[in-house]
Amino acid sequence: MSSLEPRRGSGLSRREREQRAYRLVVAGGVAGTVAAVSFVLAIVGVIGFGLPVIALVVAVICLILFRRLVGPSG
Repeated sequence: MSSLEPRRGSGLSRREREQRAYRLVVAGGVAGTVAAVSFVLAIVGVIGFGLPVIALVVAVICLILFRRLVGPSG
């Protein structure tokens, strides 16, 4: 059975964690949208495939950081 005391490992207050999670969701959403739109433009031939790849990497990094931030603590 886990302890009922709050963990002190993160060093962030609840408000700071909430703000960081919100920023990660916004940044990941924007990066995902940019990746999707630029991928379509790359298929059509308007731009190259560099931007969609970079935007996709940023979106995945935001997803991983978000999951680590709000994931199970035990």
